[in-house]
Amino acid sequence: MNKNIIAVAVGALGFVIGLGFLGNAIKNRNKSENTISVTGLGTKQFTSDLITWSGSFSKNNMDLKSAYDELALDRKVINDYLVSKGIRQNEIVFSSVDIQKQFRNYTDSNGNNVQGEFSGYNLSQKVSIESKEVGKIENLSRNITEIINRGIEFTSSSPSYFYTKLATVKQEMIAGATKDAKERAEKIAENSGSSLGNLKKATMGVIQITAPNSNEDYSYGGTFNTSSKEKEASITIKLEYQVN
Repeated sequence: MNKNIIAVAVGALGFVIGLGFLGNAIKNRNKSENTISVTGLGTKQFTSDLITWSGSFSKNNMDLKSAYDELALDRKVINDYLVSKGIRQNEIVFSSVDIQKQFRNYTDSNGNNVQGEFSGYNLSQKVSIESKEVGKIENLSRNITEIINRGIEFTSSSPSYFYTKLATVKQEMIAGATKDAKERAEKIAENSGSSLGNLKKATMGVIQITAPNSNEDYSYGGTFNTSSKEKEASITIKLEYQVN
């Protein structure tokens, strides 16, 4: 009889303890689900403070030394021209000379492309400039026909624009995106009759830099526009709050 009473008592105690564990599990589950996830956006517009520009020039000659000497003369003309336009000598960088053998190609009776006799050497070189005087280099790139008018086969590329204080811009955007997300979360909590609790999780997106008012697509790894002097950067912050 006593053994039966003890067994019933132990079983009842186990049942009560089990209910307690179940209640806590349900409570904790509901607590974990009682959260708000919001995404904030931070943006910043700025003007590039660094520009890079490059161009290439070439010479063709049957004799390699003659081609090299002619290219060297063109290089001096280009260098002197750039210096005359106010470009500092240490900002002007000439690449190594690229040498290519050229051949006259023809199509045989079967329609195959066949390499023919040697037709000379093609020597080419690239000149590049990196400067913080953005306006000056812009004007230079637009008026490069002055070099062409001197009899030089010169091809100019479009300038690329950069910003050297991007780290500061990023910090400002993160602060703005975090503030935006928190304000959204507070508004949601207020409208639902709750209050915002502790921050549980924060996830930052990648920085996207595009031209202002453009239709450039964002990319998963981040976009970095270099073709526009004026830029607009944006970043997202996802915050998850506990709701009381």
